[in-house]
Amino acid sequence: MPEQGPLGILGGTFDPVHRAHLHLARAAVRQLGLASVVWIPAGQPWHRQAVPRTPAQHRLAMVRVAVAGEPAFRVDDTEARSETPSYTVPTLERLRAEQGAARSLVLLMGADAFLGLQTWHRWRELFELAHVAVAARPGAMLDAAAMPPDLAGQFCSRLAPTLTAAPAGSIVRFEIEPVEPPDLSATAVRELLRSTPQGAADLLPSGVLDYIRSNHLYAT
Repeated sequence: MPEQGPLGILGGTFDPVHRAHLHLARAAVRQLGLASVVWIPAGQPWHRQAVPRTPAQHRLAMVRVAVAGEPAFRVDDTEARSETPSYTVPTLERLRAEQGAARSLVLLMGADAFLGLQTWHRWRELFELAHVAVAARPGAMLDAAAMPPDLAGQFCSRLAPTLTAAPAGSIVRFEIEPVEPPDLSATAVRELLRSTPQGAADLLPSGVLDYIRSNHLYAT
């Protein structure tokens, strides 16, 4: 029998995957009642100014290591194995075809990514295919006045207090406690791996640092 319940979708370059990614996915499962989260490492993300530093096969492998032992998480390798640029709408179209018209799909993202949503390819079509769930720190507001007008219009018309039963179309907010350090990012982790690799141990999921060392990643 196909899996039921809302399916969370977490995409990214994951260069490398770090604790904040796991923190966001776990919070989404708890607060939004997701049945599971599918992690989709990008192969060649079109919207990045620079190509990922690390080949897709390594970024994919690191995500597999990071989510091992997490029954609510699985990894989709389709984009990582593709030779064409990764676009979110075609990815959602593929997942919608796989999961059926009735299942709730929930695209997970941080507040910074959401504020840049209108720069994404065919971004308005996202809402025809999935809900959008935005992670924000406790007490933080998503302020329509700070958004570009087109995005603010979508936000005001689609914002819902909780995830609805519909398969797509709403914007919901969920809270995520800040991680330490508060500016944790893949860029910061890469810099630390170059200078003090052991110092990055607490910022990475279990096993990821060993994978990085074994494959001589981020050393230069």
